[in-house]
Amino acid sequence: MIDENDSAGDMVIVECGEGEYGALAQIWERSVRATHGFLTEEVIREIGKVIVPVYFPAVRLFAALERGRHVAFIGLSGDKIEMLFVDSDRLGAGFGSALVKFAMERGATCVDVNEQNGQALGFYLSKGFRVVGRDESDDAGRPYPVLHLSL
Repeated sequence: MIDENDSAGDMVIVECGEGEYGALAQIWERSVRATHGFLTEEVIREIGKVIVPVYFPAVRLFAALERGRHVAFIGLSGDKIEMLFVDSDRLGAGFGSALVKFAMERGATCVDVNEQNGQALGFYLSKGFRVVGRDESDDAGRPYPVLHLSL
């Protein structure tokens, strides 16, 4: 287990296992509803059905805990940030920044962002990432262009 204190209040970063998937899935849904206004309800439900059985096992998951409560998480695979979600009531409180710093310290150098998610794009650009590529659709072929960013 990784146990790292950071500057975002009383935050601790821990590695997550299957027992935490339920809590992380709830954070995912609240975060997506707060930040991904371009997604339809149907797409949110579609992704929600595969987040736990498909996406979570494919990455190393780390969560930010605030006073023992999961408030954000990041999924890493090799040098890539595969996912980063902050609970809707904790957006802007420094948890995303702390998790990205944590990932970068462990070798993360790239991330993909939905082009319509200007908030996320601005966030990553502020961390030193730059756009290096673009796909017209997401991994599932949906009409949501994806920007590829790298340090």
